[in-house]
Amino acid sequence: MQSTWWLSSLGNFLVWARLDVRPAGTAQVLDCDGNTLNYESEDNARAALLDAEFQAFDGIDESDAERMGFVLGHIQPPEASGDEELGQRMIQPLRQSA
Repeated sequence: MQSTWWLSSLGNFLVWARLDVRPAGTAQVLDCDGNTLNYESEDNARAALLDAEFQAFDGIDESDAERMGFVLGHIQPPEASGDEELGQRMIQPLRQSA
């Protein structure tokens, strides 16, 4: 399975989502609430993420990061031993810069 991370900001929080594409071409998104949403294709999943104002993390540049309230290179997608634990880490407070 191929995974990509997506990111949005909401107030003083970063909100993550993980897009997984299965070998058959179907896709699923692990959302910030820990729910797994299934889609018929990667394109449909990407469209849903874009509609929800997420951006692909690997496509974010310095100006995107500034607009979202963080410094590029100072954040990484959440990590956990499983999806249940990961679901609890999908919303992260933004650290205020000095």
